[in-house]
Amino acid sequence: MVSRCPVCQQAELSAFQTIRQYTYLRCPVCEATVMAEGCRLSADEERGIYDCHENDPADPGYRRFLSKLLDPLLAELEPGMRGLDFGCGPGPALADMLTAAGMSMSLYDPFFYPDTGALSDTYDFITCTEVVEHLHQPARVFRQLDRLMKPGSWLGVMTCFQTDDDRFANWHYRRDPTHVVFFREKTLGIIAEQRGWQLSIPRKDVALFRKPLTRL
Repeated sequence: MVSRCPVCQQAELSAFQTIRQYTYLRCPVCEATVMAEGCRLSADEERGIYDCHENDPADPGYRRFLSKLLDPLLAELEPGMRGLDFGCGPGPALADMLTAAGMSMSLYDPFFYPDTGALSDTYDFITCTEVVEHLHQPARVFRQLDRLMKPGSWLGVMTCFQTDDDRFANWHYRRDPTHVVFFREKTLGIIAEQRGWQLSIPRKDVALFRKPLTRL
């Protein structure tokens, strides 16, 4: 069954690649690559994989990895700002690092920090590290994030950008069965355009969105 792109919602997805039991589709507008719905894991299966992840907040290597987003984001923030670590996982290392930098942090994760009270406030900045590739309904989540962002606030996203179709089948990022949508810079640009955000790519695989102070 043909489905509409879950990222930009502007076009029907078309066949891209089938790799063993997994079928992937491509949006002709935003160029997102999407795993077919029938190939996706159940919520329990997905949670089982997350429980096996070893993302120790105290691990220096993991903290260096998170600094790819942390450093350019901190350059735009001021101490005392309020942030949300959206999809923080079981060990919210980035939130700890931001707290140490003087920020006030809230946490939300549908599996590990499911208290939706954090989603009823607005924030000076939001972080999504290794989150957006897991989203089954990314357009809905980006609309939700927009509602959570104050005017002039920031959204920091870290995900491996999909760049090479010839290497897609063997790409390490694709081989994680919880990864169901893959973004290109063009995809991120359309996400920003649809919501009136500004987009910058300060580092490889890092996107910073800024919500304008006023809507045009």
